[in-house]
Parts: sequence; C-alpha cells; structure tokens
Amino acid sequence: MTKTEHRTAVAADETRGKEAPSPTRRRRILLVAVGAGFAILALIALVLGGDIFNPSATPQPEHSMTAVQIIPLVILVIMFIVATKWPLNIGVMGLVASFGVGYFMLGMTDKQILEEFPASIVLTIIGVTYFFSMAQRNGTIDIIVQTCVRLVRGKTMLLPWVFFLIAAALTSLGTFSPAAVALLAPAAIGFAYESRIHPVLMGAFIINGAHAGGFSPLSVAGVLVHDIALKNGFPISQGALFIASFALNLILSVLTIVLFALLGRLRDGEGGQHADVDTARTSRPRGQQILTLALIAVMLVCTLGFHMPIGFVALSAGLLLALVNIKEHQTFIGGVSWSTVLLVAGMITYVSLLQHVGVIDTLAEQALALGAPLLVALVLCYVIGVGSAFASSTALLTAFIPLAGPLLATSSLSASGTVAALAIAATVVDVSPFSTDGALVVANARGNDRQRVYRQLMAYAGGVVLVAPALAWVLLVPTGVM
Repeated sequence: MTKTEHRTAVAADETRGKEAPSPTRRRRILLVAVGAGFAILALIALVLGGDIFNPSATPQPEHSMTAVQIIPLVILVIMFIVATKWPLNIGVMGLVASFGVGYFMLGMTDKQILEEFPASIVLTIIGVTYFFSMAQRNGTIDIIVQTCVRLVRGKTMLLPWVFFLIAAALTSLGTFSPAAVALLAPAAIGFAYESRIHPVLMGAFIINGAHAGGFSPLSVAGVLVHDIALKNGFPISQGALFIASFALNLILSVLTIVLFALLGRLRDGEGGQHADVDTARTSRPRGQQILTLALIAVMLVCTLGFHMPIGFVALSAGLLLALVNIKEHQTFIGGVSWSTVLLVAGMITYVSLLQHVGVIDTLAEQALALGAPLLVALVLCYVIGVGSAFASSTALLTAFIPLAGPLLATSSLSASGTVAALAIAATVVDVSPFSTDGALVVANARGNDRQRVYRQLMAYAGGVVLVAPALAWVLLVPTGVM
C-alpha cells in the first residue's frame, strides 16, 4: 500500500468512525429512504404510467406484466435497497439472484444463465486496473501530478483546473474514477489549504475531472456503456460520448467557479496550512517510471490507432512491468478492482435475465405510454441521477440503458445523445459524500474541518442532483447534437 492509499484509508476510517454524529446518521438514513422510495415510485410510474396519464386508452394486455416478470423486478429493487443500506456488493447479489431466478423459476441450466456473462468487459476491468495499480505503486502517477503542479506555481487559482485535467487524463487512460480521486485528493486538498482555495471547490474539480474523462474509448465505463448499447441494438459513438461527458463536466466546473465566486468563497481560511504534501519528491522519471510512460503511449497507439482490445493490451503491458519487478507481482495482482469485476458481471448477468423474460421490453412499453419521448428521457435522467446519489452508478447504468432501446426505436431521439445524457446523469452526482468520490474528499480534509467540508459538500451535491440531469438532458437530447 502506498503512502497516499494509507493516508486515504486512515482518514476515511476516522471519518466513518469518529466524525459521524447521530444526527448525520439519521439524516443519511432519511435520505436513503427517500432515494429508495423515489426509485420504487418511478418503477410504479413506469409500469402504470399509461393508465395514469392516458385513461382513455384501451387496455392492452400484452403490455401488462406477468408474475414471472414482476418477481425478478421486485428482486432487483430489493437488491438496490440492500446495497444502499449495507456495504454489500450488488454484483454478488446479482449473480446469486440470476441463479435463483434462472434455475428455480425458469428451469434454465447454468450455461444458459451465463450465456450473457460479460467476459470482454471483465477482461477490460482486470487488465486496466492491473496495469494502473503498477503505475501508481512505482511512482509514475506521483511524478505526473507533481510535474503538472510545478508548472503553475504562483498562480494558485489555476490549481483546480490543473487537478481537473490530471484527473481527466487518468480516467481517460483507464483509471477508475474513485482510484483517480484517491490518488489526487491528498495532494489537491493539501494544496487547497496552502493556497487558501476552498477545499470543497478543489474536491468538486477533482471529481468533475475524473468524470470528464470517465467515458473515453479506453476507459472501463466508456467500454461498458458502448457494449451495453451495442448489445441492445443501438450502437453509439464512443468519441461523441467522451466529448459530451468532458464538455458537460467542464460546464459544471465553470458553473461551480461562478457559484463560489457569487458566494464569496473562492478563498477560504488562512494560508500556510499546507500539510502532508511532499513537494521534494518531484524528480525526473527513472527506470520503471520511464518504462511505464512508454507503455502508456504504446497502449494509446494500439487501442486508438489499431483498434486492439484494451483489456489484452493492458494485460500485456502489465505483464512487462511485472517481469521488471517480479518480487512485487502479488501486490500488483491485489490492485485489480475485483469488487468492480463482481459488480459489473453480476449486474449485467441479472439484467440479461430480465431481458430474457421480457421485463425490459414491458417497462419500456409502459414508459412510452407516458407520451412524449423527450419527457420519458427526462424522467429517466432524473431517476438514474437521484438513484446514483445513493447506489452504484455502474449498476444503475447496466439496468437503465437497456430501457432506452425501445424509446430510441420508436422515436427520432439521438441514440448517442440519449445514452450520453443517462451516463452523465448517473455519474456527476458522485460528488455526494455518500459516494466513494465524495467520501474521499471529506476524508482528506483537515481533522478539525471535516464536518464543515461534509456539510458544504452535501449542499453542493444537492444542487448538482437538481441541476445536472436537466442540464445533460437539455444539451444532449432535444438538440440532437450527437
């Protein structure tokens, strides 16, 4: 474990254990209940929406849900509620539920249940996280960060933008958003206190930057969304998805600067409180670090230039680094994001089972009964946005993107624009302190300042939940720019 990881883990433990008073916990339970209730009501609205909004329409039995469809859907809602309330991996629940529903309700064999197991996506996650765990541990990421910070020394208000771009670069190359935030937050928040920049502002810029690059053609999230859309019959442009995500998060960051300026909080506290940031470590890359930078360049050429699969390329690059540092190979294996592997594999497998029994098609038909496709797209953006503030964004993407298929097939809405709006609405709300990204920002605040940062980050996240889904919808869905 690196010093950065150790500091983040310790700080996070302190935040969870000592800094959480009972009123905060009660507030969190209340918000979780509200979010879960909102998700359930949204599902009910989708199922019953045609009758509610169009009572004169004649009943159509083929659109009603059967018991075989209702039971797996109820199980999915329960899974989200359980994963929100307790730290259980929803992917594990998805795999177990796939077996229970498929084997006992539908009489399927294990091979039939696993027919849609996302092997290529799992390989991508393993390969990318395997390689970048080495890049982190051998100091390559630290050198990149310190070099970029040195370029703006003396121009402190440029620091948030520097960390925005670094985070975007890391995630666009394949680093997970929480991993990028974990790498950058200790240094960024430390520089914020030193430069009298508001720590919530700096934290928001790191998270926005991580999301800005999070849907690149090389990233796991970008590959995941593209593959789900392709599988459901509406291929999207990976480049357009990346540009849309970057642009929306850039706009959100500009709005954040404007908001903090209007509130008079661009500057915060006293200077000279810089802590736990070792600027003396800045040096030129050597040995493994030079090799790592060269391999990153090779990965870019192979995947973007020759369209080679990023999973195999990243595994090959990681194997070369492992051969150079064979003694720490087991440590590198530990850097693979196995929890994400389980989450994605379990959720996609279970959602594929829902598609098999017709749940997705029926829900989509009921959603279309609401009327205008634009209204349906807006509702989906808000449902996935509010849900993601409390549950896994990745899990919700795997569940909601298939719903867009029939909507896109029966309307003139842009596939890339609609999917991009859903993807962005699901991720930008991760600035909430309930999410991993937001919790990392709180954890890296000074001990005597964490409660203030928590409260203000909560207020900022509330604004993002209200504004961001509508902003993504307005810019991407009605305009047809993608």
